[in-house]
Amino acid sequence: MAGGRRVAATESRDWPKVVLGSAVVVVGLLLILGQPAVGQVTSSQPSVSVFPTPGSLVAAPGTQIAFRGIAPTALGPIEVSGSRTGVHTGGIESDSDGDGASFIPTKPFAPGETVTVSSSLNVLDAQHGTFQFTVATPAGGIPYLKALIVPRVRGDVWRFHSRPDLAPAAVEVARPRAGSWRQDIFLAPQFGPVQNGPEIVNFRGRLVWFDRVPNGDMASDFRVQSYRGRPVLTWWQGYSDAGVGEGDDVIYDSSYRELAVVRAANGLKADLHEFEITPSGTALITAYFPVYWDASSVHGSKREIVLDSVVQEIDIPTGLVLFQWDSLDHVPVTETYQPLPLEGRKYGVRNPFDYFHVNSVVLDDDGNLVISGRNTWAAYKVDHRTGAVIWTLGGRHSSFRMGPGTGFAFQHDVAVQAPDDRLVTVFDDGAGPPSVHSQSRALELGLNLSRGTATLAAQRLHSPPLLAAFEGNLQRLPDLHEFVGWGQQPYFTEYGQRGRVLLDGRFVGDTSSYRAYMFPWTGTPAAPPALSGSTAGRTTTLYVSWNGATDVAGWRVLSGPTPANMRAVRTTSNAGFETKIEIAAAPYAAVEALDARGRVLSTSATVHLS
Repeated sequence: MAGGRRVAATESRDWPKVVLGSAVVVVGLLLILGQPAVGQVTSSQPSVSVFPTPGSLVAAPGTQIAFRGIAPTALGPIEVSGSRTGVHTGGIESDSDGDGASFIPTKPFAPGETVTVSSSLNVLDAQHGTFQFTVATPAGGIPYLKALIVPRVRGDVWRFHSRPDLAPAAVEVARPRAGSWRQDIFLAPQFGPVQNGPEIVNFRGRLVWFDRVPNGDMASDFRVQSYRGRPVLTWWQGYSDAGVGEGDDVIYDSSYRELAVVRAANGLKADLHEFEITPSGTALITAYFPVYWDASSVHGSKREIVLDSVVQEIDIPTGLVLFQWDSLDHVPVTETYQPLPLEGRKYGVRNPFDYFHVNSVVLDDDGNLVISGRNTWAAYKVDHRTGAVIWTLGGRHSSFRMGPGTGFAFQHDVAVQAPDDRLVTVFDDGAGPPSVHSQSRALELGLNLSRGTATLAAQRLHSPPLLAAFEGNLQRLPDLHEFVGWGQQPYFTEYGQRGRVLLDGRFVGDTSSYRAYMFPWTGTPAAPPALSGSTAGRTTTLYVSWNGATDVAGWRVLSGPTPANMRAVRTTSNAGFETKIEIAAAPYAAVEALDARGRVLSTSATVHLS
């Protein structure tokens, strides 16, 4: 996906889909096998979750119907009928974990119609295995806008002789103090000033790896995660408008090769705000679905274009939905602090009303989810099986009495950090506009579920004060350290246990990163080192780099009159992303990357020097 390549496949097809056939075939087969008929639900059957959830009002026309908590072979007969489109045939596709399957309709549903699904399953929130959902009326896509690029300043990008194709945003880091974790820093400059893309720098602020995305695109939520038992790089990539995105989520291995592309399902596009791989190997992602909705309760139109904030859990090998949560099904538009969009038309459509604005999703220790709604100033604990809201933190109708200093506004990156929901971390932007606080804060909130109270456990502030109108995150590090990305502001900061600043850095220019992280990382690129050089008089000057390599201790230069007659002429230590080496004039040269023991890790191509 990176470097301009668009990938059509969800993942390499060593994880095949299991297709059981059309709905009609499945019904006939299971009746022969003696499975219960439609509507015959037995008390011994396990409870099954379904998505769209029973009673949902915002299913997409291209939705699949997901059944979770049952073996695919035990589904029994499934009948699907639309109030306008009639009976739907389709296929059954199994989830890769064997704990569910989805009905994939042959044709889409009609906007505005009611769909009835009948089965012999013990479906949660359904009557005798039968439930209904309503298909929303889509209101178009997210308009494409030219990417924002920040003004140039001196030294705002890095340039390299050996990689003239790269122009990553330059970073400067103050000398870390004693006690700093001193691991690599993961950023994704999103406003240029020349190129956007995932970027790794070390704790001294030196570039480790950068991969530019196509012009007009941006990268977001770049970090290290675990997939199939090994560390991987993950990020979202696509275009963004009005604070939301349309694109794909990608997974790269430690050799910077693509492992998988994760896409939103049901005809939606993945949004930039969240891409979390769960311990079970599924992906939690966000999406935005513009629909026509009655917003008269907030003095809007009865046919307002409203953004439904969508959370999906995706089965990475198959691309199937395992869970879907729609804000419009659970949080009314009256909960928003966001004003209605200005009158008028933009790009041929009225500006959408982004009443909720989902911007983080995390899996809690108990298996349920915590979802952040920026524009409702609230976080929601959500039942992973039904989508029902368990509790609300903040906002207009908080389940908790908010103690002094606990109120947040336009927040990002809400996460439960301790068992039993005792500690919640929040990046409190404090500005939208309007400016609710004088500066942004990274918060730790203590929750008492029995008493229904929220108290301020700690807060982290930046000096000088920063006020971010959007984005930002708080990452918990080992030894109770914290790493804060200041969102719209170009800063990132590591704090020790008592809030002491251990490391502070920033982009040289005014670009920013949606989130910032610190992780240990080891990378060995599949591509060879890059080498360039030229000869002037009796001296040849070489420049060598190996984008993403973390274990290079030194370089050994080979040179000679022909490619077949080269010998080692010099060994030198690694000087950072790019190393400059001077040797006696020679027509040909190559360079070997050496580790700390002197072993050859890789060899560059041989270059002809003029």
